[in-house]
Order: sequence, then structure tokens, then C-alpha cells
Amino acid sequence: MEKKKTAVADIERGLYDIKNADRSRYKSASGLTPEIVQDISREKNDPQWMREFRLQALDIYYQTAMPDWGPSLAELDMDNIITYVRPETEMKDNWQDVPADIKNTFERLGIPQAEQESLAGVGAQYDSEVVYHSIKEELVKQGVVYTDMETALVEHEALVRQHFMKLVAPSDHKFVALHGAVWSGGSFVYVPPGVEVDIPLQSYFRLNAAGAGQFEHTLIIVDKGAKLHFIEGCSAPKHNVTNLHAGCVELFVNEGASLRYSTIENWSRNMLNLNTKRAIVEKNGSIEWVSGSFGSKISMLYPRSILKGEGARAEFNGVTFAAEGQYLDTGAAVIHAAPYTSSNISSRSIAKGGGVAVYRGAIVVTPQAHHARSSVNCESLMLDALSRSDTLPVMDILHDEVEIGHEAKIGRISEEAIFYLMSRGISEEEAKAMIVRGFVEPVAKELPLEYAVEMNNLINIELEGAIG
Repeated sequence: MEKKKTAVADIERGLYDIKNADRSRYKSASGLTPEIVQDISREKNDPQWMREFRLQALDIYYQTAMPDWGPSLAELDMDNIITYVRPETEMKDNWQDVPADIKNTFERLGIPQAEQESLAGVGAQYDSEVVYHSIKEELVKQGVVYTDMETALVEHEALVRQHFMKLVAPSDHKFVALHGAVWSGGSFVYVPPGVEVDIPLQSYFRLNAAGAGQFEHTLIIVDKGAKLHFIEGCSAPKHNVTNLHAGCVELFVNEGASLRYSTIENWSRNMLNLNTKRAIVEKNGSIEWVSGSFGSKISMLYPRSILKGEGARAEFNGVTFAAEGQYLDTGAAVIHAAPYTSSNISSRSIAKGGGVAVYRGAIVVTPQAHHARSSVNCESLMLDALSRSDTLPVMDILHDEVEIGHEAKIGRISEEAIFYLMSRGISEEEAKAMIVRGFVEPVAKELPLEYAVEMNNLINIELEGAIG
């Protein structure tokens, strides 16, 4: 009798691929020129300094070469990308006031229900602008600010100007410069000293327009001794043209503060996801990243933590699922720039159907960072002979008094583990399913419940017979 091979289902994208008719109020022309950037700036009523910033970033974009490493981006043609799409609505603070087609999209994604059950505030972006925003009154009374970036530029201009693209400068790489020129939408959060936001805030980004880019900017400032959990979700329906995502996240964690940043990225298979995320952590502060990368045709995403203050801490838990036609180049970086800093990176990746999953990471210990500690653990599970998984770690250690560890494993499901579970009365099929679920469990357990359920639904593992 022929032994059946294991079948692992592809990502289930049914509800994510439902698209709406394009009813945008304003669209920029395709391409990237000073005139287009100025048009976007006028459409958004930018202050003069922001208009000048955009044009300077555009100059940097023109002068900066494409990356010569990682996956090929040859299919990206900026002449065919629409960089700004304003939906046919203003931002609302009541779901019932959001246009029906847009509201129905977010209802299918479960955002209003999650807001009612488990969130202290919600922002929902559709194409290039936030269409809905809310925050619980008790947080407002404590001085917490949670709004869209367009509003923050008006109501908190000094704070935005002090921090905007100071941590991630346009000169960092070509797609950060692009972001600086055409950014739109995103979230602004400020948590005052000593305030602990016990219930998470969440922003969800949905790109509906074909051939467009989404360039949201997220700026979060957690002041001294404060605490926050911020959740980010994103998705897009599949089109037969290239879409681009080049968002930017800047996180400022002050002395003794803590921030957890959780995200599930579920872009469609025509999306190039070139996102940039960075945190700077002051004395005794902590940053936790929880990351799930599932969608997109190509991803290049490496959240970076700069441990600036003594005793600062960083933790990263990430899972990547690369299926047929996907090249997901992801990882994490930590810069230990002060004494007694610590970091822990745990990465899990699954590759099937010829998908490519790459972990690319860096640990840097500066000369002044004595007694720094770091642990990196990367595990990859390949489910067939067509797929590929690489681990590309960089360790730049410039002080001797440190503790650094790195472990990487690439393999298939262990026959010994299957045998052990079967010896305890578990069927072969369920044993395999348990192993794969357990493989991603270190990340799933860190996600909020509704996102852990979403992750399991996305992977949608169906096992039968033997791996081989």
C-alpha cells in the first residue's frame, strides 16, 4: 500500500481576498515626482516643514541605490504605483457612520467585535487614510493620546516634529526615503509618565486599491515608567498587479517604561512588503516584539531595537510561513549600546511548496556595553524538498565581558517525536499536527487571543500520512 505524504494546506485567504469597488475621493497620479509629492502634501494640508521634509526625502530616494542583497525587487516599477488614495469618507468615531462597504470590510475582519470585547482603542485605515478612530474616555482622562497621524500633526505638532523620522531617517535606505516622501495615515500614541494602559490599543491597515502603495507611519512614545500593549494588523485582497507596502514604525520607550508591539502581517500574494520598524529603549525600559509574517509575495522586515540606556531589554518572538511563490526575508536586530542590557530573539519559520523563508538578524554589542547578554534561537521547518530556509546571523561583539548565545536548527518533523506521541495513544495524524502546532506555539502564546486564533486559521494545517 502506498504511503500517503503529508499535505499542508496553503494559507486560507477567503475573507481577506474580498475586494470593494474603487470609490476613492482622490488618487495621485502613478509614479513618483516632485509634483506628485506636492499634490499629496496639499491634499493633506501639511504644515510647511512637513512639505519641505517630503521633498528632501524624495531627493534622497532619487540618490539612493536599490538594495543589492536579499530577494530581487526587479518587478517593482514605481512608475506604475499610485502612492496616495484618499477614500470617499472622513474619519469617523462611530462605526455606523463609516460607509457601508468599508464598514462591512472591517466587520468581516472582526475589528468592531474585538473593540467591544478586548480593546481600549481602535484605529482603522482604508487605503491611505484612517476612516475610524476611537479611544476609551478613561484613558483620555489619564492623558493618553491615541489618534491618527493627520490629526496628531495638527493637535500635537511640536511632539510629532520632535520625533517624526528621527529614529528612522530617510537616509537609512531607499524605501525609508520613499516613505518619507509619500507617507500617509498611521497612528500616533503618547502615554504619559506612570500611566499603565492595561487593555491593548489596536490599529488595522487595509489596502483595497489595485496597483497602489500603503505608507502609514506609526509613532508611539511611552513616557517614563508607563506601560502599553499595541496591536497592529494588516491585510489586502489579491490583485493581478503589483501592490507595495512601505510603512514605518518608530517606538520611543523611555526610562523604566515597557511596550509590547504585536503584529500579524497577512498581505496578498501580489504585495511587496518593504516595512521598517525600530525602537529605542532608555534605562531599564523594555520592548517586546511579537510578529507573524504570512502574506505578501516578497517581504523584507527586520525590527530593530536600540538599547540605549543601562539595563534596557528587548525580546523578539516571530513566526514566518512561506508557501509557493513567496520569498519572506525577515528577522530582527538588536544594538546593545549600554551596560547590562539584555536581549532574546526567538524565530520560527515554516516553508512549503517551494516557498523561501530567510532569517536575517544582527546582534551588535558596542564597546561601552559591558555585561550585555543576548540569546538568539532560530528554528526552521521545511515540509518538502522544494522549499528553502536560510539562517543568516551577524554577531558584531566589541566587548569581551558579555554573554552571547546563538542556536539555529533546520529540519523536518522528527519521526522519533511522532513515535513517542503514538506510544502514548495519540494517532499518527494528530501527533504530526501537534508537533507543527507546538513549533509555532512560542509565538502563538504571546499573541492576544483573537490574533492567535487568526494565526492558526491562516496556517490551517491539514496533515495526513507521513512527511516525505
